[in-house]
Amino acid sequence: MGSEADVISYIVQQHVEDAACLRNTRAYLVRAPHVKLKHLARQDERIAAHLDGVAVAGRIGARLSMQALENTGKGVLFTVAVGCIEARSEKGLMHLIALAQAVPVARRGLHSAFGWVSASRLQETASTLLASDNSAAQLAGLAACAQHRVDPKRFLDTAIASQDPAVRARALQCAGEIGRVDLLASCIANIEDEDASCRFHAAQAALLLGDRHASLDVLTELALTRPDAAALAASALPLADVHALLQQISAQPQSKRLLIRTIAHAGDPRYVPWLIGLMPDDKFARLAGESFSFITGADLAWLDLDRKPPENLPAGPTDDPNDPDVAMDEDDGAPWPDAEKIARWWQANAPRFRPGARYLCGAPPSKPHCIDVLKDGYQRQRMAAARHLCLLEPGTVLFNCAAPAWRQQRLLNSTT
Repeated sequence: MGSEADVISYIVQQHVEDAACLRNTRAYLVRAPHVKLKHLARQDERIAAHLDGVAVAGRIGARLSMQALENTGKGVLFTVAVGCIEARSEKGLMHLIALAQAVPVARRGLHSAFGWVSASRLQETASTLLASDNSAAQLAGLAACAQHRVDPKRFLDTAIASQDPAVRARALQCAGEIGRVDLLASCIANIEDEDASCRFHAAQAALLLGDRHASLDVLTELALTRPDAAALAASALPLADVHALLQQISAQPQSKRLLIRTIAHAGDPRYVPWLIGLMPDDKFARLAGESFSFITGADLAWLDLDRKPPENLPAGPTDDPNDPDVAMDEDDGAPWPDAEKIARWWQANAPRFRPGARYLCGAPPSKPHCIDVLKDGYQRQRMAAARHLCLLEPGTVLFNCAAPAWRQQRLLNSTT
């Protein structure tokens, strides 16, 4: 048996590895079709427990965390960054920012650490990052402010005009998220940016801040290749224009999944029979079921409107690094709809819905209803509800459905 120090090191090493792994799983859960806020809360409790295990180990925890950076990934970078932020280690944090700049695919892990820690721990850190001449540090500072929906104020004004397109794009995104209506003109001006990411985030921000012209023109153009642009356009365009957009999408090759997803955000019950007709097709069944629920609010599993998964279903991604299939199935976890049961349910409930009107989870997207969806909906529904709140009242702060669950619950408990 090893020494006591070896045992402690082994335990702490497990905390580091488990925190990193759970963070990576969480990145999927926040966008999953079957996850509610209460489920996210359980995941966050597990992550917090492992991070606490690393923190109470003191120097041993810090040393083992830094050693884990030999295999840089999003989860590891998140775990180490949380420790550096909590310890107010500027040197350690700048090292991680440089590492994230060298390994861009891991940058999201670093930035998610800023969203995890409390705002009170970030005030001085964010100010230092924003004041830096290093664009990667500025990007991290913007991410820190945006995830807590804190206004960077004058720095945001100048960041929108940054020479670095990544900083510019994040600043535009931040302007929309925090409701800076005074920057609407700047967002519209950036809609013609040469950088594709800047164009999208400028259009998204302008839409959330109240524009219904230039932003929707760009989002409609991008909708054929970007599902997020299609969702925004379908949520805000008049339904007659949404129908035209859906026709454009359907005319594209290999576009059926994008079409089904966009119909969910359009929210028009006229498309429900078409969705039901897709449900016997295993390739589209779960996505069609999710879109049906998006419009009608029917919880397929709760109402016993689902069926058993088909036999010989293709396996999803594995842990094998040599397996080329590493993408997460976006339908994973969603119920398999029973087309016959759902057709009977729709026959009984269709009179409650008016074709040519927009619905979100069974009702028009009013402010009280959107708040109810934020409290009890599934993650993708909750994100749609958050967007609708901004569309209803431009300048509203975009609710962060990816924030730690306890922070979300606190905000929702204070919302009337």
